[in-house]
Amino acid sequence: MGDYILVIDEGTTSTRAIVFDRDLNEVALAQEEVPLTYPNDGWVEQDGEEIWEKTLGVCRSAIAEAGGVERIAGIGITNQRETTLVWDRATGKPVAPAIIWQDRRTAETCDRLRKQGHEAAVHEETGLLIDPYFSGTKIGWILDNVDGARARAEAGELAFGTIESFLIWKLTGGASHVTDVTNASRTLLYRLGLGGDAGWSDSMCSLLGVPKSLLPEIRQNADDFGTSDAALLGKA
Repeated sequence: MGDYILVIDEGTTSTRAIVFDRDLNEVALAQEEVPLTYPNDGWVEQDGEEIWEKTLGVCRSAIAEAGGVERIAGIGITNQRETTLVWDRATGKPVAPAIIWQDRRTAETCDRLRKQGHEAAVHEETGLLIDPYFSGTKIGWILDNVDGARARAEAGELAFGTIESFLIWKLTGGASHVTDVTNASRTLLYRLGLGGDAGWSDSMCSLLGVPKSLLPEIRQNADDFGTSDAALLGKA
């Protein structure tokens, strides 16, 4: 087993890869900008494939600087939280640009839900307020505005994830469709609770029109999230 940890920091404006040794000393770092686009007033997007390609590129650069993939014992990911991607399970390609956490295109949907009196129940279920900031209404927007997306989602052909979930899918070759509790709790779809009571919320999925088949498996932070092929990260 290697003696270094690779950390992926996929942020709103750039993606970084940092290699640390067991004493948490920085061994290598690589960083690339990922530009934002603003196609309409209040809209903020990124190209999901560009996020992946640049993340993969900085990982390969940092690993090479650190002495090769054989030195890497594991990978950790931190990401831009509520940013939303929906992709094709067969190809791994996003069906639409990533909708960034800053995006406000679902403000009218959120206003309607509040006027219908859902705020208190949503807060009780999720601990969150109804707001475009969170992923749930963003997913609904993609399903309702991308041709055929809702039917494909209901048929089990599409997957949703926040950015770490998308990166794990890519790093594992589609073997792991997973997220952790902290990211799940920022989607507006996660039911608060203790033990077996917590998890994806049937009532929130129904309210926001999100098929549960889209959603990743929720794991604890320190669980096994899958294995990446060494060749993907630069092994000769």
